[in-house]
Amino acid sequence: MRAIFIADAHLRHEGDENYRLLVEFLTELRGTVDTLFILGDLFEFWIGYETVPFTHYLPILKKLQELAENGTEIVYLEGNHDFHMGPFFTKTLGARVHPGPALVTIEGKQVYLCHGDEVNSRDYSYRLLRFILHSSLVRAATRVVPPSVASRIAERMSRGSRKNHGRRQHRWDYPALLREFAARRFREGCDVVVSGHFHIPFLDEADGKVLLSLGDWLTHYTYGEWRDGVVSLRRYRYRGPGTGDQ
Repeated sequence: MRAIFIADAHLRHEGDENYRLLVEFLTELRGTVDTLFILGDLFEFWIGYETVPFTHYLPILKKLQELAENGTEIVYLEGNHDFHMGPFFTKTLGARVHPGPALVTIEGKQVYLCHGDEVNSRDYSYRLLRFILHSSLVRAATRVVPPSVASRIAERMSRGSRKNHGRRQHRWDYPALLREFAARRFREGCDVVVSGHFHIPFLDEADGKVLLSLGDWLTHYTYGEWRDGVVSLRRYRYRGPGTGDQ
């Protein structure tokens, strides 16, 4: 059994390095992976219209479709930049889409998956924003709001999000918050916790429990791998301490 976990690529333009490398990575996965878990924010912005109006994402969507056609199951957990994934993911890819955290069983292990944006229960302003973005009202807006208008709104929100990310990093100890959150999941019976969102790659293992923080596909190019019951943190095309290489 081989599964791959990725998060936080924040894809924007197909000429960007992270976009090109992710296309390359997904090409190499074809026919070799049972399940691809995408834990949110694959795109800088995505909201599911009935068609695919965001043509700059077509290369990455094509690679996902090739994976699905070659037998890879795709499981998508919505993040804070991609939500209401729409018919391309649910129908064309046959993906399992989760608007929030999901508990799955992999080779008899209870695995808790989350984007991670709900880990900090004390960030009230963000939790309100998330509630709005994931609401049925925003989903309904795809019927009346043109994609070009939605993209302009999203670009403004993205600029604000990038500014706020730095401030939040100074205010909150993200690794500590994530470890506290994982400890609660372990007490509830989970064996593995996998999270994105924080852009900080690390792997904790103790007493048979595993916490995997995926990092990102922006500066770290890190991802998680499950191979025959073993969880590892890997970095694409990089050899260095603490991670493996693809």
